[in-house]
Amino acid sequence: MSLLITGSIATDHLMSFPGKFADSLVVDQLDKLSVSFLVEDLEVRRGGVAANICFGLGNLGLSPVLIGAVGEDFVEYRSWLERHGVDCESVHVSETRHTARFVCTSDSAMAQIASFYAGAMSEAREIELKPIVDRVGAPTYVLIGANDPDGMLRHTEECRQRGYPFVADPSQQLAFGDGALIRKLIDGADILFSNEYEAALITSKTGWTEDEVRSRVGTWVVTLGAKGVRVDSENGEQIEVSALSDVTAVEPTGVGDAFRGGFLAAVSWGLDHTRACQLGCLIAAYVVECVGTQEYSLSRSSMLARLEQAYGAEAVAEIGPLLAHLPE
Repeated sequence: MSLLITGSIATDHLMSFPGKFADSLVVDQLDKLSVSFLVEDLEVRRGGVAANICFGLGNLGLSPVLIGAVGEDFVEYRSWLERHGVDCESVHVSETRHTARFVCTSDSAMAQIASFYAGAMSEAREIELKPIVDRVGAPTYVLIGANDPDGMLRHTEECRQRGYPFVADPSQQLAFGDGALIRKLIDGADILFSNEYEAALITSKTGWTEDEVRSRVGTWVVTLGAKGVRVDSENGEQIEVSALSDVTAVEPTGVGDAFRGGFLAAVSWGLDHTRACQLGCLIAAYVVECVGTQEYSLSRSSMLARLEQAYGAEAVAEIGPLLAHLPE
């Protein structure tokens, strides 16, 4: 059994300008805009929802299969992920496009000028899941994360046709997709992930009530930011798990992806939803405490101490043995 993770794979190029953009803009000349800014630094961060989730799963000792489309510039990123336990053999490499890229400059007032290049991501629609399943075995789950919309639809439909259990995680695409698209992406999912705002988008755009959404998915996992997470299942199960309190938040990007990695790892190990939420919240805490979505590292002793402080000795007794392979 395996975890197949589909979705975006990207790099973020982040720069800082010490002045203010507004000082260089002439309001009545914006139609002739042509400016450049001398920046002080450049940070290149690895990202993309599928890659972030796989990084978390790999750090927990699983071997997730990354599925997405990249350019030939993916060589160093591929090596990084493979060193952290990610199976990259099924990543599609475009012959003509670069890996998706987010380029952003922030000024001293935190104003931003940014561009997103989708690039190779648009070729995700060319990926068929069956040859991958033939290679790695029947999937525990196929997670379908934010990606090229046609690619997401193809993967979702193939999961339905072939009977692969799938996890719907449309996240960023909810803001751009219409009700018809969203209904197709989530109907029949074994697990639906969203945050609180995305949950509202799902009901408003699909026209389904929360009860109707729950009737169409096995389990709806709604992350609540600093308040934790809520889980509603079709069988009537309702649980809420608080987030860790001993957290010094630095940067929130990638926190949701980290939660998903922890949650899916726990479920694949056979733990219940309460333990899955607790492990997800724990991994999310490590991410929010650093800059970058894949810059954290895990140690068994630290994780067990934080688990016990947040969730008690019973959580440690059930989750701890599954972390035995981690460095102390």
